[in-house]
Amino acid sequence: MGRRKETITYSTTFSATANEGSTGAGLQFASTLEAGNSSVVEHYRPRVAYYMREQAGNFHYGKQHPMKPHRLTLTNHLVLNYGLHKHMDVFEPRRATEEEMREFHSEGYIDFLKRVTPDSQKQMADCFAEFNIGDDCPIFDGMWDFCRIYSGASIEAARKLVSGSADIAVNWMGGLHHAKKYEPSGFCYVNDIVLAILQLLRYYPRVLYVDIDIHHGDGVQEAFYTTDRVMTCSFHKYNGEFFPGTGAIDEMGSGLGKFYAVNVPLQDGIDDRSYTQLFKTVMTAVMETFKPGAIVLQCGADSLGLDRLGVFNLSIAAHGECVRFMRRFGVPMMVIGGGGYTIRNVARCWTYETGIVCGTELPEQLPSTVYSEFFAPDYSLHPQLSGRVTNHNSRAYLNALTARILEQLRYLKGAPSVQMQEAPPDIQGFLESEETRDKDVASDRNKDKKDERMSRREHVAEFYESDRDQDDLDV
Repeated sequence: MGRRKETITYSTTFSATANEGSTGAGLQFASTLEAGNSSVVEHYRPRVAYYMREQAGNFHYGKQHPMKPHRLTLTNHLVLNYGLHKHMDVFEPRRATEEEMREFHSEGYIDFLKRVTPDSQKQMADCFAEFNIGDDCPIFDGMWDFCRIYSGASIEAARKLVSGSADIAVNWMGGLHHAKKYEPSGFCYVNDIVLAILQLLRYYPRVLYVDIDIHHGDGVQEAFYTTDRVMTCSFHKYNGEFFPGTGAIDEMGSGLGKFYAVNVPLQDGIDDRSYTQLFKTVMTAVMETFKPGAIVLQCGADSLGLDRLGVFNLSIAAHGECVRFMRRFGVPMMVIGGGGYTIRNVARCWTYETGIVCGTELPEQLPSTVYSEFFAPDYSLHPQLSGRVTNHNSRAYLNALTARILEQLRYLKGAPSVQMQEAPPDIQGFLESEETRDKDVASDRNKDKKDERMSRREHVAEFYESDRDQDDLDV
């Protein structure tokens, strides 16, 4: 498109300082630009679509439950009061339909979600074991509507990219990566990510899914484990016991999907420098090898330091650096939420990353909102989050991990050709006809008349930081 490009490479070994603690909010990332073979777009000015619905923050899993949808309300208030809505198009998405949810989930499971309520749960208790209902995944008031809202937003965001009317689509409501075809898991009921990727596959030959949540993105990996059209890449804590217990480095995919599942298992306490260097090294190789047409980036904020269920030492700046790095490739991208259980830091993080996708620097002092007291006493965008957990990721471990992942990618020998491969059974039934796809694109065009450019484009570590835990707040 006439934009100037530069190349960037990152060392595959870690310096002697890789295990030192992060330097805090003002961390400077010392990556060096060199000649290489992985291209990133310089001076990229994407069109950003932002999806929000006020009701999403009003749902409540239960007083003692760590998942607090109220974090979405805090995030949206910061985003709007920073004035970021001036740099993107803001949409209120429609709710997902049952038919759309059944593109991945079983009919029986969707019917259960639709019918079960706090009032009817006693009569339906016999189904709870079958559908994995319990402390992690309780029945709460408005659960079905909540699922429809966040799933509808991810589906709409994917269609926005397919229509060519946005380059980046943001949905902090989404990112519920644990949900399975037949049951909920890990606070997740409907897997909006899988539903969105199925939409993207109707146009893009290859889709890359990247997950920086502290928990393995098991639901998404499982859904696409046998296809070479979706590569899943998850950076997470793994010891065989930490939820969900999957994500070992030797989980690589099967059948046509052999080697297309990339897992980066990490130990407790990884810091900013170690994480960002590892992320950039791996993702540079992934992008060069797989050459995706679209990216879905799950930004679970439980990988931040001081998270209630997390055991990493990442700052908001380091977490955002991963978003900044993926943005620079200039590939159509969905940015979605995920985990994150110290909600004041989740809101800070996702606001900061909204600024990154918009290419806007945000002041350190948070704007005044009706929820300002959540961010006391510092009221800053970048509080100190590192140093609580000892870093157990040695330099030798990270070097060996990197080498093994790069070796796995070398087995792929370049991006797969859709024309040369049969669509795997798990996806084949979801690929719509040209006629239906054209109707979807036309529908998007009618809703976005102001945009005339419609051309196609190529949990076990519970932690309470202080006595002011959110469980004590009526949110």
